[in-house]
Amino acid sequence: MSSQPAFRRDLTGYAGHPPHPRWPNSARVAVSLVVNFEEGSEFSISDGDGSNEAIYEVVHRLDGPDPCIDSHFEYGTRAAWWRIMDLFDAHGVKVTVSACGRAVERSPDLARDAVARGHEVSAHGWRWQSHAGMGESEERRVIARTVETIQRVTGQRPLGWHTRSASSPNTRRLLVEEGGFLYDSDAYNDDLPYYLDVAGRTHLVLPYAFDSNDMQFFNGSRFRGADFADYVIDAFEWLAREGASAPKMLSIGLHLRMIGRPGRIGALDRILAHITGSGAAWVAPRADIARHWLANVPPAR
Repeated sequence: MSSQPAFRRDLTGYAGHPPHPRWPNSARVAVSLVVNFEEGSEFSISDGDGSNEAIYEVVHRLDGPDPCIDSHFEYGTRAAWWRIMDLFDAHGVKVTVSACGRAVERSPDLARDAVARGHEVSAHGWRWQSHAGMGESEERRVIARTVETIQRVTGQRPLGWHTRSASSPNTRRLLVEEGGFLYDSDAYNDDLPYYLDVAGRTHLVLPYAFDSNDMQFFNGSRFRGADFADYVIDAFEWLAREGASAPKMLSIGLHLRMIGRPGRIGALDRILAHITGSGAAWVAPRADIARHWLANVPPAR
C-alpha cells in the first residue's frame, strides 16, 4: 500500500507563464538582501549543547568545547555587523535580517539596531537548526518562542519565517496556525513568489536561494570575493534581461561571519553599487515584497 508523501511537490509552477508583478517604478527585478543573524544560536558544547556546529571555515571537529568555532561565530556580532550595516546605509538599501530567536535574545542591541536603521527582522527559528524530524508540539513551541522574543526585543512582530535547511512536514501549517505571518521562505524552487493552500488558507511563499548565497565561500577554498560578486551580478543581469517582459525576484543570502570579513565585504559593495546603479532593481525587505505581491497579484482561481 502506498503512503501519502509528507511533502507535496509541484514540478510545474507557472509553466512558463508567470504573473506580472508590476514591481514599483517598473523595476525588472525585485532584489531581496537577506542577512542571516545566527550567532549565539548555533550548537556549542561551551554553551551546554551535546555537540558543536560543524559548518565553519576550519575543518577540525572536536568532541569537547571548541573555542575556534565559538570565536568564529563571535566575529559576526563583534565586528562584521557594523561593517555590513554601515555599507547598507551607504548604498541606501533596506534588507531583511533573518534572525534566530536565541541570537536576538543574546545580542538584543543588534536586533534593535536593525530596526532603527529601517530593516525588517524576520524569524529564522529559535536555534540555528533544521526542523526535520522535530515533533509537532516542540515545533509549535519553537515558533511561538521565536516570535515572542523578536517582538519583545524589537517592538515589532516578525512577518516572515525561514527554517535552516529542511523544514518539517508540519512547519508551514504551524506558521499559518500561529497567525501573523505574511510569508515563509522555506522553498528554493522559483524566481517569483507563489501562493499555496495551507490548512484551508491562502499562504504566500517567497522562495530563497543557496546559489546566490555567501555560504559558497565555504564550498570552495579558492572561492574569492570577486567570484561571489561576479556570480550575483550575472544572476541579476540575466533576470533583468528576462524582466523586460516578465519581471522576477532575486534573493541574495548573506551571513555576518562570512561576507563581513574584510576580504569579502568588497564583493558586497560591488554588488550593491551595480544593482542600485542599474535602474532595473527594486531593493526591498521581504515583507515589502510580500505586501506588494499580496496587493497586486491575486491568487489564481
